[in-house]
Amino acid sequence: MDRRDAHDRRDTSPVSSSRLEAFSDGVIAILITILVLELRPPEGADLSDLRPLIPKLLTSQLVERVDGRVLWANMHLLFWLSLTSFATAWMGEHPRETAPVETYGVVLLGAAIAYYLLTRALLARHGSESRLAVALGSDTKGKLSALAYVAGVLIAWEVPELAIAIYVSVALVWLVPDRRITRVIEQG
Repeated sequence: MDRRDAHDRRDTSPVSSSRLEAFSDGVIAILITILVLELRPPEGADLSDLRPLIPKLLTSQLVERVDGRVLWANMHLLFWLSLTSFATAWMGEHPRETAPVETYGVVLLGAAIAYYLLTRALLARHGSESRLAVALGSDTKGKLSALAYVAGVLIAWEVPELAIAIYVSVALVWLVPDRRITRVIEQG
C-alpha cells in the first residue's frame, strides 16, 4: 500500500461521535450563556459601541474575591457538570430503565448541591450585604430544584418516565431568565 492509499483511508474514516458531542456541548453552553445574559445589540454600528456590553460578558462580575474554599467548590460543581453528558447519553438510550434515569437524577442533584455549596462559599467570602448576596437572594429556585431532583431520583425506581418529566420541568423553570442578577448588575 502506498502513501496515497493510506491518506485516502484516513480521510474517509468516521470521526468519533464523542468529539462531536463534546464540541456540541461546548457550543450549546456558550449559546445558553448568551441567552441567559440577554445580550442585546448596541444602538450604534461602531466597534466602540460594544464596550458597554463587556460587563455582561463577564459572568462572574459579582464575584470580587475568591479563596481556596471557593475554588474547591467550583471544581466540585465542574465535576458534576462533566458527568452530565455521560448521564444524558445513557438515559437517552434507555429512557424507560431505572438505573440510567436515576443516575441522570443523581448527577443533576450532585450539580445542584455543588451549586449550593459554591454559592455558600462565595457568600461567606463576600458577606451577606454584598451585591452577590442581593442578586442571589434566598435562592428559592435553586433549593426547590434540588428537592425536585431528590423526588425524581426516588420516583425513578418505580416510574422512570415521571422522573424524566420532573427533570424536564426543572430545566424549563431555569429557562426563564432570573432578573435579580441583571438588576443588581445594572444598578452598579
